[in-house]
Amino acid sequence: MATIKGILFDAAGTLFHLTQTVGEHYALVGREVGLKLDAAALDRAFSIAWKRTRSRPGTGAPREDDDKGWWRELVNDVFVQVAPEIDELDRDNFFEVAYEHFAEPDVWQLFAETYDVLADLSSRYPLAVISNFDGRLRVILEHLGISRYFAQFFISSEMGYDKPDPRIFRRAAELMGQSRSELLHVGDDPERDWKAARAAGMHVFELRRPANSLRELLTLV
Repeated sequence: MATIKGILFDAAGTLFHLTQTVGEHYALVGREVGLKLDAAALDRAFSIAWKRTRSRPGTGAPREDDDKGWWRELVNDVFVQVAPEIDELDRDNFFEVAYEHFAEPDVWQLFAETYDVLADLSSRYPLAVISNFDGRLRVILEHLGISRYFAQFFISSEMGYDKPDPRIFRRAAELMGQSRSELLHVGDDPERDWKAARAAGMHVFELRRPANSLRELLTLV
């Protein structure tokens, strides 16, 4: 790792996590808009919907609606599974509230070591975030108090590529002004992070909680 000149971090699942399951958050939003929804059923439906959502083509250009339409389709799939009787108006109302809900500060929580690790590493390396998220990620990182540690943000809805497409990693390296062989990517997903970053020519730190944590980075680099 002596050649490392910059570090890229995945976001959700690597730096922070939801305070409750997706289903529990959806059920909470449901109560806010007058819908009674079962959290466990929502979790199961979300998992199925996530696996069968359509892939977004890699264009290399920002996506027009910041992926909001993509999320709307996913949420509609969840409703088709758990509450097909709910009409389109109520679904739309739920979606708009849920979309804002997941940008709120109390929905996400840093992993215990995140803040200290970023504070240490940012004094030695340029850091960046690379994530299959949308523009809400900037707000989330600001709320969590860690956005200042990152020099750049590579968000799939803005880059026009999603991990595991190696082009998002290649473009990030270009914008950082670094050779890909001089960059380390940190993430928790075997396909989207480990395999994809290696395919792009980067070093990889395989985050495998609870077997390891971000703290190991401090000795690794």
